[in-house]
Amino acid sequence: MPREQRGVDTIPEGERTSSPRDLVSILLGSNLCLGVIVFGWLPPSFGLDWWASVSSIVVGTLVGTAVTAPLALISLRTATNLSTSSGAQFGVRGRLVGSFVGLLLALGYSALTVWIGGDVMVGVLGRLFDVPANDMSYGVVYGLLAAATVAGAVYGYRVLLAMSRVLAIGMTALLVLGVIAYAPHFTTGALPEAGGYLLGGFWPTWLLATVAAGLSGPIAFITLLGDYTRYISPARHSSRRVLHATWLGLILGLLVPQLFGTFTAYAARAALDYAGPLVSASPTWYLVPLLLAASAGSVGNAGLMLYSMGLDLDAILPRASRATATYTVAVIATACVFVGHYYSSAQDAMTSFVLLLTAIGTPWAVITMIGFARCRGVYDAEALQVFNRRARGGIYWYRAGWHLPATVSWALGAVVGVLAVSLPSYEGPLLAWTGGVDCSFLLSGAVGGLGYLALTGRAGRTPVAVGTKGPEGTEAQRASVNS
Repeated sequence: MPREQRGVDTIPEGERTSSPRDLVSILLGSNLCLGVIVFGWLPPSFGLDWWASVSSIVVGTLVGTAVTAPLALISLRTATNLSTSSGAQFGVRGRLVGSFVGLLLALGYSALTVWIGGDVMVGVLGRLFDVPANDMSYGVVYGLLAAATVAGAVYGYRVLLAMSRVLAIGMTALLVLGVIAYAPHFTTGALPEAGGYLLGGFWPTWLLATVAAGLSGPIAFITLLGDYTRYISPARHSSRRVLHATWLGLILGLLVPQLFGTFTAYAARAALDYAGPLVSASPTWYLVPLLLAASAGSVGNAGLMLYSMGLDLDAILPRASRATATYTVAVIATACVFVGHYYSSAQDAMTSFVLLLTAIGTPWAVITMIGFARCRGVYDAEALQVFNRRARGGIYWYRAGWHLPATVSWALGAVVGVLAVSLPSYEGPLLAWTGGVDCSFLLSGAVGGLGYLALTGRAGRTPVAVGTKGPEGTEAQRASVNS
């Protein structure tokens, strides 16, 4: 299969051959991995019982999917990734905000996937072949996972799609076997080793789990969805079908692995750590399937994240090829794996990462969706590519390539979110106003969205490409109008 040549440029209509079914496959297959499974462990580690853990994950995932899924429709119209598409709201240079957010999200999740997957692999190899769990074994396993991930990411979307189709079937079978393997030791009670509710009470802890384990999953895709829908043709597939496929893919792709993580956390009594107890509690016959799940699943998920990172860095540095950008971010992500392994606990690292990135990313997503509604989904695909072509002008040029109202609104929302977040090592000053409950997601999105509406006026001034069919190929007559 040839290596993908496309970066963040507009995908020609002739190459937009994917379908909504492919979107479901890639969202399901790539997420059936330990990097997503481990998020189901967070609620039990916070001191919640089985039913409270399940409800927090389900509620968070459903709410997050409802908010996030419509972003998939933007790249369906623009035929480029979401950070580049956000130039319609932020300006062709201001869309670097989206590239920055996307780069951080994908970097953190890919590093987490390799970290957790590698830890489980070392544990399984130790039980099967007495491989010592030392610095050398961890280094070799992390390195092999990173190399396999880079290979898939560099070859691009088609290879990752094919891999996801296989993983959707194979990983589902492995998870079913896992339920059978761990079922004899399953319990529904809170794990005593967790030491009670993490935040001292049920509802604050439940809300933390809802955001950290449930909501964070869909939010991780706010800049990634467009990487896949840009290959779907709006001439052949309706927006409704694509939206329904996104809902289905996100809900199945997140709930199935996360609830498996919750189930195994109680069965393995994994209160303070997940990888170690998971391996120790596994019956001998399931060790090989667990090794396959840790390796193949991690490569599939981290490969997609690395692919997205390559696109985001390519968008930030237009002179760099997608392959070069992918190699660069792979080195950074691998370095983050070693930092996380040696200098942080899994629970603290995961909780801090997802809460901070949710606070920073949500206002960007809200502003981008407001812009999508205002322009009624009509974009000037050529004008979005001005920065990538090192040119100037176009209806999204605004002021020197930046739309200051959108950028300032995002910054305000992000700052408020950080000031309202509750982390293991940091508590924002706004928590005193929210009763100690982490409302950073709600506050950051509300401040960013309302700020954008206030600064741009009630009707707003969203450029609309009049008569433009963009990547679908009609003759374009472009004008800046009030929406």
